[in-house]
Amino acid sequence: MLMRLVGAGPDRSGIAVREGDVTIRMGWSFSAHAPRASVAGARPLADTVFSRGVHGWRGDWLVNGAGGGLVEVLFDPPMRARVVGFPVRVRRLRVAVDDPDGLVSALGGEQP
Repeated sequence: MLMRLVGAGPDRSGIAVREGDVTIRMGWSFSAHAPRASVAGARPLADTVFSRGVHGWRGDWLVNGAGGGLVEVLFDPPMRARVVGFPVRVRRLRVAVDDPDGLVSALGGEQP
């Protein structure tokens, strides 16, 4: 509910995995776009987090509206993103999704 109130709810957030690229958005607070070839790995995480929103530093970011359903996606080279309008680079993204296994599969499965 809170995420919706600040303009980052599910109707303005999501991940699009296409043949050549990946796009991630969380309302106005996070947007990122990367070529599929830069996805170096993806795996579901059993972790649960209490925070919600966009958090990160030095290439390691968490983007979530839920505490579970996390997927870790690694990017090499780092993905370009914007957090509240500021440019950042993302090497490791943890993102909460409704179907973690589906996202991992769409990104090419777990990779070393």
